This record gives sequence, C-alpha cells and structure tokens, in this order.
Amino acid sequence: MKPWEGRDAMEITTRPDEAAVKRLLAESGLPTADITAGHLEHFFGCSGGDGLAAVVGLELFGAVGLLRSLAVAAPGRGRGVGKRLVAHAERYAHERGVEALYLLTTTAELFFQRRGYERVPRDEVPEAIQATREYAGICPASSAVMTRRLTD
Repeated sequence: MKPWEGRDAMEITTRPDEAAVKRLLAESGLPTADITAGHLEHFFGCSGGDGLAAVVGLELFGAVGLLRSLAVAAPGRGRGVGKRLVAHAERYAHERGVEALYLLTTTAELFFQRRGYERVPRDEVPEAIQATREYAGICPASSAVMTRRLTD
C-alpha cells in the first residue's frame, strides 16, 4: 500500500535518508545545496514502494522556525500527504517551543494559505530566519515569504 492510500496508511518517520531526500527534492525542483546529515535532525518523511514518497523539514531557532523542503512524489500529490506532513511538522515545532513558523515558496503559496500561512514582507522576518542559507541566497528574492503563528 502506498503511504497516501487510506487515511491512516501514512507512517511518518524521522531523519529520512540524506540521498533519498536530495533525490526527491531535486525531482520536485527544490534546492538541495544546503542539505546535510545535520539538517535531517528535524526532517520527516514517509516511504512508498519506490522509496521516499514525501518529505518536509524544519530548522528551529528558539521561538521561531523555518519550514522547508516540502516535497511529495508525483503519484502522491493531491492526496493530503503534504497537508499531513506539514501538520506533523507544526505539532513537532510547537512541542519544542516554536511560536511561529516561516517559509519561502515560489510555487506553493496557495497550498500554504489554505493552511493558515500569511505572506509577510521580507524585512519583517526574524534575523534567525534571515541568516539561514535558504533565505539568504538559495531561494530567489522573488520567493513569497509566509508565516503562521503556532500559539493562540
């Protein structure tokens, strides 16, 4: 059974394989230049019959975090896998004291808007997020910057 078949079929795992993460991100047109084994500490994935089927990552900086590298293999898109991975990452971050998540996207702004993320001006992003390689140079300056508060 594929991870996207059935409501409870998806098993989310921690620290997916670095090579598999890079392969899935590359296939999805997402950057891989800064992915290292150290980054995978806060990455989550789910596997399918052909390997890693979906992935999402976090970089945590105290009360803020960067949600990054959300990718779902083509056969699983539109089936709620990304939504469930994002929800899992949000719970994980909240449990570790993160009050707000930020992200950069060139293609998934509507997906994240539907999950409560709002676009913010680049100059309103906390310094810790601005200092990440993803923010500082890997993602284009034209990327939408979005945030979501994880606390009420």
